[in-house]
Amino acid sequence: MDRIEVYKKNEVFLKLDCDRGTARELSDYFTFEVPGAKFMPAVRNKFWDGKIRLFNVNTMQIYVGLIQHIQRFAEERGYELNIHDGVCDTEDVPLNELEQFLKEKEFAPRDYQTRAVAHAIRNSRALILSPTASGKSFIIYSLIKYYLQNRLAKKALVIVPTTSLVAQMNSDFASYASKPQIDYTHLIMSGQAKDDPEKTVYISTWQSIYKMPRTYFEQFDLVIGDEAHLFKANSLTSIMEKLPQCKYRFGFTGTLDGTQTNKLVLEGLFGPVMRVVQTKELISDGTLADFRIKCLVLKYPPEVCKEMHKAKYQDEMDFLVSNEKRNAFIKNLTLSRDGNTLLLFQMVEKHGKILYDLIKEEAGTDRHVFFVHGGVDADQREEVRRITEGERSAIIIASYGTFSTGVNIRNLHNVIFGSPSKSRIRNLQSIGRGLRKGDAKERATLYDIADDLCHKSSCNHTLKHFAVRIKMYNEEEFEYKLYNIKLNYGNRIN
Repeated sequence: MDRIEVYKKNEVFLKLDCDRGTARELSDYFTFEVPGAKFMPAVRNKFWDGKIRLFNVNTMQIYVGLIQHIQRFAEERGYELNIHDGVCDTEDVPLNELEQFLKEKEFAPRDYQTRAVAHAIRNSRALILSPTASGKSFIIYSLIKYYLQNRLAKKALVIVPTTSLVAQMNSDFASYASKPQIDYTHLIMSGQAKDDPEKTVYISTWQSIYKMPRTYFEQFDLVIGDEAHLFKANSLTSIMEKLPQCKYRFGFTGTLDGTQTNKLVLEGLFGPVMRVVQTKELISDGTLADFRIKCLVLKYPPEVCKEMHKAKYQDEMDFLVSNEKRNAFIKNLTLSRDGNTLLLFQMVEKHGKILYDLIKEEAGTDRHVFFVHGGVDADQREEVRRITEGERSAIIIASYGTFSTGVNIRNLHNVIFGSPSKSRIRNLQSIGRGLRKGDAKERATLYDIADDLCHKSSCNHTLKHFAVRIKMYNEEEFEYKLYNIKLNYGNRIN
């Protein structure tokens, strides 16, 4: 038959009824190769072919959030599609009533925040694309308050990727609540209890709960995944599939990695993408700090380029992070910046520790210099964030993994990319650290350090990564300026 019947099995899966030929077409349509899979051990050892199949031809099941893509498939191929009751249900929530509900707080929400909350409530699920400083945590708080106060949900689960974000989310919620002294949140991190019957909102890292049995998740009517793009795919799907009766599910992210695989998996688990607002709009209307990018392209001597032109990626990285002149340049750049500065690196011992020792020694006792990496616990990271908020010349030397995502420092004037990266998500999230406005801050600057080791027609790995970042800046309509610097001379950047 040239028809596809669509039924809702539960809040996770749809069940499709069609002939085997159509099922195979659906399987091909919803099969994607994972970027970089060929380098993964499972693929190299032939345990996995490196592909994600979102439609299972054996069970005839697919994630509920992909209904729009099923509709597109049927339209493109000329299939008749019969969507049964319950698949596309929507809730009626008048916008004026919702605006009044949100304005009961001490401050009025922005128009796009109200629209985002309304969209989420009307559809019961959504993947909300909300850039840095767009008030994402306020949107999350408002959704939780709406569902709990209206008794549509008894208990909510908020999942975040890091322990730092557990503490920060809890702090944000307390600042929004009309009675901050009311303790209704239960924080779950490594080594802490997974349950507290007295609390209605659980905030947890995904690492702390993904192995919990299905019975544990039965208590939640509302689930929210913050920074959803950072969840390990298997762990996220494990959690979400253990919530078959949880009707209200919302994912939040500031950036997607640009791949169809990442987008469709998240849409399948949470729902279709809804873009709240774009970063350039927030800069234009003054919500975010004025932002500029200075791309510092370090030019190496010809003999060095000749020696390195056949180097493998890891060998090139080892050369860069151990290069004394490069590290001295980063040290001088960091110490010469006015305002608070965040210097980001990838390798803790090979690079971060070296930069910290260099900068700390020269900074003296009059300037706070912090070193943050995976071994620094959440309370210490929060203390660094708190101190920096009240400083004018602090330096945070931090790994990308700890401070590139989610950490809210309004009083940050400079961000320096000390290590090269082509990850769209990591770079955009890192940029976001400098975009928040502070009481004494109107402008932020990103210093993107690139390394030109090209020899004749051969271009080095990390300079290619820099080209990817430039493409991203163009796509996001960020303004940037290129500076070519001979590493020997140690030029000053104003």
